[in-house]
Amino acid sequence: MDQSSSIGGSEGGFLHPERIVSYFGLKSGMSVADFGAGHGHFTIPMARLVGQEGKIYALDIQKNTLEVVRAKAKLEHLLNIETIWADIELPQGSKLPDASLDLVLAANIMFQAEVKDAIINEAKRVLKSGGKLALIEWDETPFPGGPSNDLKFSKEMAKKLAGSVGFEIDREFEAGSHHYGLLFRKT
Repeated sequence: MDQSSSIGGSEGGFLHPERIVSYFGLKSGMSVADFGAGHGHFTIPMARLVGQEGKIYALDIQKNTLEVVRAKAKLEHLLNIETIWADIELPQGSKLPDASLDLVLAANIMFQAEVKDAIINEAKRVLKSGGKLALIEWDETPFPGGPSNDLKFSKEMAKKLAGSVGFEIDREFEAGSHHYGLLFRKT
């Protein structure tokens, strides 16, 4: 199966980025940040949804992954993607302006982050009032390709942390066979 349509490997994939991003309510002209964009599995389908009038900021701390995103964007003639080398665990680490975005996606980064609250606070800072934070993380079902359970960032922890900094839960969404998805709204 093509990696751009499903992430997961030989078992046929378990994350379907095109389907998942359809839950975010993205429209032409919106501005979005993909925190921890990796190889752009979510960046590319979000760029298609916001169109040339919109903007996607693909952020990652690994420069080599940003090169992959740039190459994919060029291949698909997506001129609305800007890559940013960033450490989102630092204050203002995204380098994005305050209250400038409609949505922030943080997919599979919380389980590996040392300063989880910094990521949620950075999302809050860059989101417009009423903007949304989409969190996708490993659920607690066993999976040999995922992190150990002691590293996983549970749905309950996500709700508690997001709520503590001023987000309210908008809804849950289907994020694949070994993940959960939560959509929060900045109050």
